[in-house]
Amino acid sequence: MGKFREISTFVEVVARGSLSAAARAEGIAPAMIGRRLDALESRLGVKLLQRTTRRLALTDEGAAFLEDCQRILAEMEEAETAVSERSAHAKGHLLVSAPAGFGRQHVAPLLPSFLAEHREVTVNLNLNDRVVDVVGEGVDVAIRIASLGDSNLVAVKLAENARVVVASPAYLKRHGTPRTLADLARHNCLAISSEGSQRGWTFREHNKTVTLKVAGNMVCNDGEVLHDWALDGKGLAWRSMWEVGAHLEAGKLVTVLDDYTAPGNDIHAVFAQRRHLPLRIRAFVDFLRRAYAQPDYWRAEIKEVET
Repeated sequence: MGKFREISTFVEVVARGSLSAAARAEGIAPAMIGRRLDALESRLGVKLLQRTTRRLALTDEGAAFLEDCQRILAEMEEAETAVSERSAHAKGHLLVSAPAGFGRQHVAPLLPSFLAEHREVTVNLNLNDRVVDVVGEGVDVAIRIASLGDSNLVAVKLAENARVVVASPAYLKRHGTPRTLADLARHNCLAISSEGSQRGWTFREHNKTVTLKVAGNMVCNDGEVLHDWALDGKGLAWRSMWEVGAHLEAGKLVTVLDDYTAPGNDIHAVFAQRRHLPLRIRAFVDFLRRAYAQPDYWRAEIKEVET
């Protein structure tokens, strides 16, 4: 405890510019501040401050030590805040952004349970398929399903996911099963479009990631429509496991080209870096992660389809 007091006194003296100002802030005599500094310098065996009656000046050793001390005190403050918040209640408003399809199926249905646990929190759920500007638009938490690059945002993995090529058994019976990526050229591929341009399908081949432009007689900007077309036997679709997993278990869809499935489409929560993350954000992210980790969560989706 004495060491911590000496460090905090050293930082306070530098911040306030004099021993007397630091003493007034603590409500003690300047001589006590001086004794703490003397004890610190004696213990370290170096001079941290050049002190005269008129001014203070950091030595080179003191300047380097000051940075470490400021970091230690900041980390201590953050640790104390985190501990105190664990016993506090989450409160305030949350602006949450999520992809439309995933948000409808796997975020919106969970919100009533989350709000029942945290009665002082309100939520605005914004569903759209564009990549929102988390900081610029004031979004507290954004759900993203993608391989995340370097960013100033914090990303927390909520669940694993993969994109797979699927078709109905009826379609494969009529048109055959593709075995290689080249076979896609002979199939009706149900592609998604975004702002007038068609998105390619991404695969892993020969340890490289490749994106292919596929062709078919129907294109749509809504993934749920592509899913429905695939169920109806209209062609192949490249969809996320969170969307088609239940129909795969029910046998209504079948995956193809599994050896070419590319990694990196897991489900993440992203939010802006903050020194003290509001408890409502941490509580919401933890709630989603726990929900998706439940073994019966995805099985519940399967049962709903089978019935």
